[in-house]
Amino acid sequence: MAQPEAPAAAGKRNLLLKKLLSQKYLQVMALLGVAWMIIFNYIPMYGIIIAFKQYVITRPISEAPWVGLEHFKAFFEDEDLPRVIWNTIGISMIKLIIGFPLPILFALFLNELRSIRMKKAVQTISYLPHFLSWVILGGILATWLADVGIINHILMALHVIDEPISYLAEPKYFWGIVVASDIWKELGWSAIIYLAAIAGVSPDLHEAATIDGAGRFKRMWHVTLPGIRSTITILLILAVSGILNSNFDQILVLRNSLNESASSVIDVYVYQTGLVNNRFSYSTAVGLIKSLIALVLLLIANSASKRINGTSLF
Repeated sequence: MAQPEAPAAAGKRNLLLKKLLSQKYLQVMALLGVAWMIIFNYIPMYGIIIAFKQYVITRPISEAPWVGLEHFKAFFEDEDLPRVIWNTIGISMIKLIIGFPLPILFALFLNELRSIRMKKAVQTISYLPHFLSWVILGGILATWLADVGIINHILMALHVIDEPISYLAEPKYFWGIVVASDIWKELGWSAIIYLAAIAGVSPDLHEAATIDGAGRFKRMWHVTLPGIRSTITILLILAVSGILNSNFDQILVLRNSLNESASSVIDVYVYQTGLVNNRFSYSTAVGLIKSLIALVLLLIANSASKRINGTSLF
């Protein structure tokens, strides 16, 4: 029985080789992507072991002594931990509750604009902040929110406030500034994927709903939203898994010594302990804890989504 199988196997191999040769340029592009991922995503993972060592930058990792879970224990005993966790989860939860639905609503209403010229203008204006770095936007916000900035001038002219407020110097305003500026920067860009999903909804469904007497809002609720439900679910799963990410660039640009009580988040904490204070092993341990929590949140959100509506990442 082995005799007839050998020519068949050889034929399959020859067919596969011919196919690979016919796609040689695509295969080279794919291999370059794989090589990039291995070099920059997998090989650096070796450095995670310094979380369990007392690493000194002047000596190789292999020579650093093992300390076990000492750095993890030190993190959980740190007196700054409650404040750091509270700020991180607080900012991320507000961004999730307010910032996640807004791009969906923006995409829905933008899709209903009949004027193509107006639609393109709104899209261009809303996308523009995404292409500016937080260094630039942070400078703009610092100028606007200063006690002599345009925000204070407008509010005083409208008699909302009696005297100027230095908003970035007040911790109670920091969370609101972070959430509002993040929405301003990413609203239009985040809506792109929803607009693409809306474009995939069958026009026949809208026509049928129109014949049945459904207006615009009813069509959005009963046709468009169900049509992009899977896209919303996938992005929500990813958003939940990244709840410990507080946008390091944004926080670092907007924080200062006066609002430190509201701006100390995990990412900034890792940066200060690791690069500023040279505690590389400790900061690696904190980053590893954060990654493990993110993995757990991803698995929980994915499992819950699969059970509720049958949509999941895997």
